[in-house]
Amino acid sequence: MSEDNEFKEFQEDNTNEYKVSAKKTLAEYQKLDAEDESLAKWKESLGLSSDVLPLEYAGDKRKVVILKIQLLVDTEKEPITFDLTNETTIKELGSIRHKIKEKSAYKLRITFKVQHEIITGLRYVQFIKKAGIAVDKIDDHLGSYAPNTTKKPFYEVELPESEAPSGFLARGNYSAVSKFIDDDKTNHLTVNWGVEIVKK
Repeated sequence: MSEDNEFKEFQEDNTNEYKVSAKKTLAEYQKLDAEDESLAKWKESLGLSSDVLPLEYAGDKRKVVILKIQLLVDTEKEPITFDLTNETTIKELGSIRHKIKEKSAYKLRITFKVQHEIITGLRYVQFIKKAGIAVDKIDDHLGSYAPNTTKKPFYEVELPESEAPSGFLARGNYSAVSKFIDDDKTNHLTVNWGVEIVKK
């Protein structure tokens, strides 16, 4: 089964979730009961202040901008960083295999920016394959986020820690497909990448 089919199947499995009410634009939230002090404090707690950052570039229609993914491995001093700020780098990731020692503890750190409107229920979904066979799937909820401001120029989320597999059969190349999906089933980015599990 291809990654696209797996993703469609994953979406269908989640069709019974609650229905999201109609979204308001950032401008509508900012104007909402402007004279209500308690509501003003609530909006400020959501990050709906007046110092919203400008778009990544003029005319940028993206609502979630994934800036980078970092692979933090306990056996490495520096994180392995995937720069996701341009298409060329994203395309190259699929052919690169970063070496990770078996039994290493590792986790992902995701850095991203939100623009235009509040994003609800953002999730990180990842399918992992070895020799074309699906071996694992991750579905982590990242949360809901307001557009970034000068005080909070980006968001950073760390996923739960995992342990790299070990043993002769576990070593080798693994490919991963990562997707960032929100409550509206919008996929904001698909990234193909991989690692190579090596002997400790």
